[in-house]
Order: sequence, then structure tokens, then C-alpha cells
Amino acid sequence: MKKSLTILGSTGSIGVQALEIAKQLALPVCALTAGSNAALLEEQIRAFRPEFAALLDEKAAQELSRRVGDLPTQVMCGADGIAQCAAAGAHTVLNAIVGIAGLAPTLCAINAGSDIALANKETLVAGGSLVTSAVLEKGVRLLPVDSEHSAIFQALQGEELKSVKRLILTASGGPFFGKSREELKDVTLADALKHPNWDMGAKITVDSATMFNKGLELIEAVRLFDVPADSIEVVIHRQSVVHSLVEYADNSVIAQMGVPDMKIPIQYALTYPKRRPCPVEPLSLTKYGTLTFHEPDDDAFPAIRLARRACAEDATVVYNGANEIANELFRTGKIGFLDITSLVEQALDEWKLKSGKRKVGYTLEDVHNMDKWARDFVLSKVRNSTITCVYSLLT
Repeated sequence: MKKSLTILGSTGSIGVQALEIAKQLALPVCALTAGSNAALLEEQIRAFRPEFAALLDEKAAQELSRRVGDLPTQVMCGADGIAQCAAAGAHTVLNAIVGIAGLAPTLCAINAGSDIALANKETLVAGGSLVTSAVLEKGVRLLPVDSEHSAIFQALQGEELKSVKRLILTASGGPFFGKSREELKDVTLADALKHPNWDMGAKITVDSATMFNKGLELIEAVRLFDVPADSIEVVIHRQSVVHSLVEYADNSVIAQMGVPDMKIPIQYALTYPKRRPCPVEPLSLTKYGTLTFHEPDDDAFPAIRLARRACAEDATVVYNGANEIANELFRTGKIGFLDITSLVEQALDEWKLKSGKRKVGYTLEDVHNMDKWARDFVLSKVRNSTITCVYSLLT
């Protein structure tokens, strides 16, 4: 198997694990990109010798270019450099960029004819039909990397989508499972970053703590599998062993299970439709003993309810943009934990008043304009904020 691979966001958690898999499978690497981590990207370039590399940060890119001057790798910078890497013609482009910054590179890769291994849920949350239409037009594959969507994708193999009755997304519940809204008032960033099962970047870990990560995944599932939001259920599953389930018309339910390790869904996306040995711990059900499931607490964690509303009101771009900047404001100590949800809900309320009739279909410019409006609205609601929103990649 010699499929070339490009990784967007190679210095983040998903990117690092993807390169471990690429090494094991002897996959040639075409291009690597990151935000500003020149030192780690240099190590990756020396290990995998890609033809292209890019850093979003211009000064970091200059430093990287100096560091790898003895190698033939062409180093580029900025959003344009990342777009060029995405369009370099690899067989598969794994997009592990964080946030809406991943949308444009995804479209570049699709237009270049590459299959997409998608770990950037915001691509579909914000891009929607822009992405799915481009995938159909170019005849490429869109393969999910998120563990929940990979689980659904695997449970659908050999089945007809029309026979699906319900999709069931599982959620760990994050570090604050069982806490009331009152108990969440004074939680800190350090508290929010203590995820019980997964090792992820700060933005995604905070999203897990607020349950916005699951709201974003619900919207992504709507786009990926072309199902209505009301046919998707979310259940809290603390052990993160059952990654998601599909219920069929005959009430049979098929689940995909495994230890909570992202190498499994990453590798499946890179080797699909084949399976290869994967260097993860095998699942022992007797070791776990008991698997538990609970309904989400919509009062303490309204993010899932707001995601359904965003789908119904065609405002998923606003949902995502408002959450991204509110998450950043929390991580920089400008707002409290509960303010994240409050600001997103206020943004949805204001957008509904502003937008009037629903608009079907967007251009890329429309998406970016909606995203900017949502961020600006949130910033306007945070008094005395000096935060400048930066579209950043995983570092």
C-alpha cells in the first residue's frame, strides 16, 4: 500500500498520531503543515522528507526554512502556503486543522482530486453543501476521522442508508458530568482541561467540557450521512468504549467499539476499505466490566439543544463562529465557563432577527461573512475586551 499522504495540522495530537501510523504503514508523505511549531515540524520533515511544508506564522516559516535548508523540502507560509500544500496532489489529505480555518484547505484538496480524511468537523459544520457538493463533483471520498463519525461510517458498511432509523452519538460527558448549572459557575480553565478519557488540544477539550464538541458532531453527522438532526440521538457514555451506534428499521442496533484511542479511526480512514493491524490495546470487555449510558443534561449543558436549533434555522456557521471565539475568550481568561453557552445563544437570537428568511446555499464568501459577524457579535458583548480573534491552526 503506497498511497501518498498530506497532513494539515501535523504538529497537533491527531497529526502526530497520523504520522505514527504513516510510519508503520510506510506511507509516503507529500506535505505537512502547522501553525507556528517550527521545531516539531522540522523533526517531522527530517523523518518523512515531504516535498512541501508550510507554517501559518510567517516568522516561524522563515525559521523553518533556515532549519531545513539542507533538505529539498519547499517551505511556504501563511494561509496561501497551507492551501498550496493541500492542493499538492496527495492521494489522501488528512485535515487536522482546528476551526473554520480548515474549510478553505479542504476545498483546495477536493478540487485537486484528493480524498479527504476529515478530522476538522468545522469544515462540514460551516461549509455544509459547499463541501459535499464539491466531493460529488470531483468524485473523491470524504472519510471521517472523528471517532464517533468513524464508528457510524463503519456500522453503515454493507447497509443501505434508507434502512437507517436512528444514529446514536456517544459522548464522554467531559470533566463536568453530573454537575449542575449552579456548580459550573466558578469552574476554571484547568478544571475544563481535565478530560477523563481523551488527550486533545485545548480548544477541543474545552468544547468537550461545554458539550459544544458534541453539538458540532451532531451537525457534522447531519452533513456526512444526509440525515435530519431529529434522527440523531446523543447519549453520555463515560467509558468511551462504544464510539457510536446505528439503529436500523428492524430495530437492530450495530455499534462500533474499541479502547479510546484515536489511532483506530485515523488508520481506518487512511486504509479504507481495508483493515490493517493497529498498535493499540485490544478491547477487553471484562476489564471494563460495566458500560453505562445516560441522557445529556440539557439544562447544565445546552450546547446540543442549540446545535439542533442552528440546524433548523440554517445558522450552523453562526453557532460555530460564536463558539470558537467564546471558547478562545474563556481560554484567555476574559469570560467565565457558562458565558460560552450564553454568548452562542445570544448570537443565534440576534442572527435570527437579522437574517429574516432562511437562505439556502452559501458561497465561501457568505460563510466567512457569517463567521465574522458571529465573532464580532460575541466580542461586542464582552465589555472591555482587547482580544483580537486569530484563525489559528493546531500547534
